[in-house]
Amino acid sequence: MNRPAPVEISYENMRFLITHNPTNATLNKFTEELKKYGVTTLVRVCDATYDKAPVEKEGIYVLVHFRAYY
Repeated sequence: MNRPAPVEISYENMRFLITHNPTNATLNKFTEELKKYGVTTLVRVCDATYDKAPVEKEGIYVLVHFRAYY
């Protein structure tokens, strides 16, 4: 499946990287992409589609911030 390229947004002294949600199968490539952009904190805002442990092992803090509004 083709995934859209990450989009970087800057606002004042903050930078945000909008990405697709990876799977365990695509996690290595996803983590390399995060490191390329200098990501230090990843905020998960959707259902978990991957194990966060390998991302954290690479020194990227994963903050789970998902709240379903039904």
